[in-house]
Amino acid sequence: MMESKTLTLAPSQPPGQALFPTLDSPHKTLTFHRIIVLLITFAAYASFHASRKPPSIVKSILGPEITTQNTTIPLSDQNPIQLDQNPVGIDTGWAPFNGSSGPHRLGELDLAFLSAYSLGMYFAGHIGDRIDLRVFLTTGMVGSGIFTILFGFGYFLDVHFFWFFVLVQVICGLFQSIGWPCVVAVVGNWFGKSKRGLIMGVWSSHTSVGNIIGSVVASAALGFGWGWSFVLPGIFILLVAVVVFLFLVVSPENVGFELPGTEVEMNVEGMALVNSETMESVESGVTGSEDEESLGAIGFLEAWRLPGVAPFAFCLFFSKLVSYTFLYWLPFYIRHTAVAGVHLSHKTAGILSSIFDIGGVIGGILAGYISDIIEARAVTSIVFLFLSIPALVFYRVFGSISMFTNILLMFISGLFVNGPYALITTAVAADLGTQSLIKGNSRALSTVTAIIDGTGSVGAALGPLLAGYISTKGWNSVFFMLILSLSVAGVLLIHVVKNEIKGKLNEGKWLWLSPIAH
Repeated sequence: MMESKTLTLAPSQPPGQALFPTLDSPHKTLTFHRIIVLLITFAAYASFHASRKPPSIVKSILGPEITTQNTTIPLSDQNPIQLDQNPVGIDTGWAPFNGSSGPHRLGELDLAFLSAYSLGMYFAGHIGDRIDLRVFLTTGMVGSGIFTILFGFGYFLDVHFFWFFVLVQVICGLFQSIGWPCVVAVVGNWFGKSKRGLIMGVWSSHTSVGNIIGSVVASAALGFGWGWSFVLPGIFILLVAVVVFLFLVVSPENVGFELPGTEVEMNVEGMALVNSETMESVESGVTGSEDEESLGAIGFLEAWRLPGVAPFAFCLFFSKLVSYTFLYWLPFYIRHTAVAGVHLSHKTAGILSSIFDIGGVIGGILAGYISDIIEARAVTSIVFLFLSIPALVFYRVFGSISMFTNILLMFISGLFVNGPYALITTAVAADLGTQSLIKGNSRALSTVTAIIDGTGSVGAALGPLLAGYISTKGWNSVFFMLILSLSVAGVLLIHVVKNEIKGKLNEGKWLWLSPIAH
């Protein structure tokens, strides 16, 4: 047997298996364990996103608002000339996020978290290849929970130092970066190449479900003080971490199952999974690959030249920029924009923002399902991207007419914006990870997937930061930035779409699209 250059520690048996011996085979089937793995990893990553949501919910409280004789109107909705006339009082928000530079500080806080998150992703993938994924995932969840709670303690301890909140967010971002590489690695151990669009679309809805949970919980807790908006989601992820530690089975071998050689399933945020023609030695805990040995590690520039990598990487940059801008700023926008002439409360704005994520759940599932039917990921992605442009225009122009139009247009926007984002980070990444040019080289896959999501994460970090600065000039400018980003994301896929259509025509399909392909 050829030995791999990378040693991987054999996963330990979860304590829950010892407490409940009937969970081992042959008492339970392979299908049963796969379902349990999907449910646990779904809950785990949903809890990560739930604990990531509070900063967006409390933005409108931390930032300043101007109080007039009749009502409280957010600073961004006031005319600067009118501000100098009859102000009765000023709600200064929470230092250091009060004053005219408050939105800037809030954007910088998002940048601190997302930059640490992006950087940590590469290290998390590298470390996760070498230690027990169950323990590593638990560590990330516990760390995320502790530092989410610690951010909330800034309220109870009356902390007003900007560096404190930045430091907490940086460390929390590093712990958060552990989550995705671990859950996709575990899912990759249990499922093969056939699991694509629809199934992965359903499973990847954990991000939107987590956002919804975080929005509802954090918004409901605002009445008791904004600190509780962090404490409760932090406790939630700690509780789920206990379940993960006790019951998550990292691979089928841990419960007596042996799967046939699997191909790489997917790696979205920094970590390659199981490669084809894998040879395993359970006794030594060493995993090797003949292809990997013969091919060697692929170069960084070589990975960029692989078909589809660069277009989808830059497309994800702009797509994730838009998605994360909504993630961190939508409650703030809703609070600062009158609906039917009325400014909503902090709590209502936070809960209402979950409609966008509900649309995202449907969008991710729908995009995966459609791409499975037509067998064209790029075509599906570009259609969703271009449809999201008028959706955002309508939401900005008509969303304030009534509560009904606001909810409807927000749902539609979430559906089209998060559809391609979810598709690229699941099925598309899986397709790129299994293309014939890579030939099962896990080191090549690690480089390719790091490029794709690393590029996307840079966009995710820049979007909220830019929104913080641009919002002070008016929300039309913010929406223009988002629409421009979606347009660029779509344009970047045009060449891939043309090749995809040509491929279908060569197979004798989609003949009615011949003029477009040529």
